[in-house]
Amino acid sequence: MNRRKFMKSVAGSSALMLAPQWSHAQPRSQRPHPNIIIILADDLGYGDLGCYGNQTIKTPNLDQLAAQGIRFLDFHSSCPVCSPTRAGLMTGRYQQRCNVPEVITARHHRDHGLPLYEITFAEQLHQLGYVTGVFGKWHLGYAPRFNPTRQGFDQFRGYVSGNVDYFSHIDQTGVADWWHNAELEPEDGYSTHLITEHAVGFIQENRDKPFCLYVAHEAPHYPYQGPGDRGERTAGGEFPTQGGRKDVDIAYKEMVETMDQGVGRILEALRENKIEKDTFVFFFSDNGATKQGSNGSLRGFKGSLWEGGHRVPAIASWPGKIEAGQVTHELAISLDLFPTVLEIAETPVPDDRSIDGISLCSLFLKNESIGKRTLFWSFKNQRAVRDDNWKLVIPDREDRNSGFHLFDLSKDVEEKINLAEHEPKLVKDLIQRLTSWETDVQFIPLDQ
Repeated sequence: MNRRKFMKSVAGSSALMLAPQWSHAQPRSQRPHPNIIIILADDLGYGDLGCYGNQTIKTPNLDQLAAQGIRFLDFHSSCPVCSPTRAGLMTGRYQQRCNVPEVITARHHRDHGLPLYEITFAEQLHQLGYVTGVFGKWHLGYAPRFNPTRQGFDQFRGYVSGNVDYFSHIDQTGVADWWHNAELEPEDGYSTHLITEHAVGFIQENRDKPFCLYVAHEAPHYPYQGPGDRGERTAGGEFPTQGGRKDVDIAYKEMVETMDQGVGRILEALRENKIEKDTFVFFFSDNGATKQGSNGSLRGFKGSLWEGGHRVPAIASWPGKIEAGQVTHELAISLDLFPTVLEIAETPVPDDRSIDGISLCSLFLKNESIGKRTLFWSFKNQRAVRDDNWKLVIPDREDRNSGFHLFDLSKDVEEKINLAEHEPKLVKDLIQRLTSWETDVQFIPLDQ
C-alpha cells in the first residue's frame, strides 16, 4: 500500500483511534499545539474593509483584528476566481497541479473535484490530533466522494456549490445544497449567521483540545441578500440568479457588515474561553471584488489578472506571538497558508510532491523578510508573472493585439504605465519563466 492510500485509509473515523486522546480538562498551558482558524471571504475586494480605506462599509471587528496583528498590503489569491484559489489553499500547490484550474460550476461539474490523493492541511493536522471543521462554502467538488469529510475534516456544515440563496440554500441551478457532513440536511437561517453559529459552537465544543477551524463565508458573493431579506430561489424554479434587490450597493454593505459581525463573535468566543493567545487567526478573500464591490485604486475585477482580480485584503493575528499594529509590504499568496499552518503546528510539509507556497512564520514571529520571489497566474486565456516588483500581464494569449503589459508595481500599483517597450530583455525573460512554469504545473495524475 502506497503512502497516499495509507493516509486515506485512516482519514475517517479510524483516524480518531490513532490520534492522541485529549482530556477535556487538559490545562490550556499544556496545549500540545496552537489552534488555527482560517476565515475566507468570497469576492471581497481590496478596498472593501475599513482598515483598507473604505469609508462606507463598517467593519470594526476586522479592523480590530488588523490592529492587533499584521495587515498585508501585497497579498494575493492564487487565482482570480473561487474554486482554483480554494484548491491552492487546501494543498499549498498551484491549482493547475490539482486539476482545478477553473471554477467547478453547478451546471457543468462533470463529477469533477479536488483529487482525493491531494493532501490537505486538514489531513495533515488531523494526524497530529487536531479536531478539524469547515463551515460554509466548499466548492471543490459536488459529488459525495469530494465531500470535505473525505479530505480531512471531521465536521462540515454548509454548501458544496459556488453560491446558494442565503435563506433557502438553493444553488443557482435550482438544487438544494446545504449539508451536514456527507448528507444533505436543510437548516433554517441566513447563511452568514449559520456559518458563524456553527463556527462558534465548534470553538466552544473543542476549547480544551487543539482544533483547526476553516470558516468559508459566502459573503459578499451574489445573490445580493441582506439578513433582513427573504429567500428567492426555489427548487426547480425560476429566479434572478444574483437576487432581486435593486439597491445592490446597500445589500452588499449589509452582507459585508454581517460577516464582520460574525468575525467579531468568533473572536469573542476565543476571549470568553480564554484561548485567544493559543489561537492563530488568518483572514483573506478568495479573489478580488466584482464591480459591485471595491478594489480601491487597483485595476480590474474578479476574473482578471490585473491587480484588482487577485490582490486581496489579508490579516493575521496571534496575540502574544504576532506583534500588534504591523503593516507589511511583503509579497505573499494564498498558497502560503498551507506551509504556514503546518509550521505553526510543528509538522513538516509532505515531501512526495511539489509545494509552491512558503511559510510566513519568519515574517509573523520574527519580523524577518521572506525575500524576493516569483509568482505566477494563469486563468483561461490570461497569464501573468510577478518577479519582485515587476509584473508582466498577457491579457489574452490568443489575441496578438492584446500585447504584453509590463509594470513596476513599486511605482505603479494601478498598472497604468506599460513599460514593455522599454524593457524588452526583461519581457523576454519573464515570458520564458512563465512558459517553463506552465510546463511544470501541468496536471499529471498521481498514483491513486
